[in-house]
Amino acid sequence: MSEIVGFIGLGIMGKPMARNLMQAGYDLIVLDIDPHAMEELVRAGATPARSPAEVTARASLILTMLPSGSALEEVVTGSQGVLSTATADTVLVDMSSVSPETAKDIAAALAETGARCLDAPVSGGEPGAVMGELVIMVGGPADAFAETKPLFDVLGKSAVLVGGHGAGQTAKLVNQLLVAAHLEAMAEGLLLAVRAGVDPGLVLDAIRGGLADSNVLSAKAPMLLRRDFTPGAKITIHSKDMKNILATAAGLGLSLPVTEMIDGMFDALIAEGKGGLDHAALALAVEALNGTEIRMTAPERRHD
Repeated sequence: MSEIVGFIGLGIMGKPMARNLMQAGYDLIVLDIDPHAMEELVRAGATPARSPAEVTARASLILTMLPSGSALEEVVTGSQGVLSTATADTVLVDMSSVSPETAKDIAAALAETGARCLDAPVSGGEPGAVMGELVIMVGGPADAFAETKPLFDVLGKSAVLVGGHGAGQTAKLVNQLLVAAHLEAMAEGLLLAVRAGVDPGLVLDAIRGGLADSNVLSAKAPMLLRRDFTPGAKITIHSKDMKNILATAAGLGLSLPVTEMIDGMFDALIAEGKGGLDHAALALAVEALNGTEIRMTAPERRHD
């Protein structure tokens, strides 16, 4: 496969991912709707493009990291989209989080040109993107996965081919459902500790390494205790995922009561203007319900 890679979407996740590929020796052609987002990578040696069509004309492998399914559809099927210059040599790897149905539709549209497609959403947030330690869930043809695996090895600590088109996005929905449930349980548990007069930081120390411990607790509980909701994964983005989970579940005849509850809590926070906060701020909804803020009871103690 060519060492020239197209990268479309240079936001919180996309920019560090693109930078890691450049550091690994790939020549990048980059595009973002905000030209300022490209400046840092262009200064480092990337080539700027003016449209998805131009990216596709100059690179046979294109990665996308976009905020929504509608943005992906515009990049692929728009008037200057990937489809307009795609060939049988084109492989599109969409690393955005979109619905499984959108992933299948994009793959079908590309197949009409002979191009191949992988849906390859990720978990790990901005820290994982920066460190090249993302978890990558992939759906699509095995040959395209094998060809793209060297890039996945740069971007992440694992990449698993889950199944056909849409399977990677289904795995991501499962991931997001579990993360949301962990965030909600974390908020309720730490609130219980605070109301009982027990330092939540010490509670976290006590349960570390036990069955209740998790990556969510390790990454998000310190943010909550510091009251630092600088986004690594925004509420608005996770809310989009929750709605994709519920739409997929409805199509399968499933009822997911916990997902429905958390979806409503995210909606309420967004309505309050808090959608740009990290999804750990889900705890704010639990605090508001109970009139209690989650803070350490020993203010001189710093929990890292």
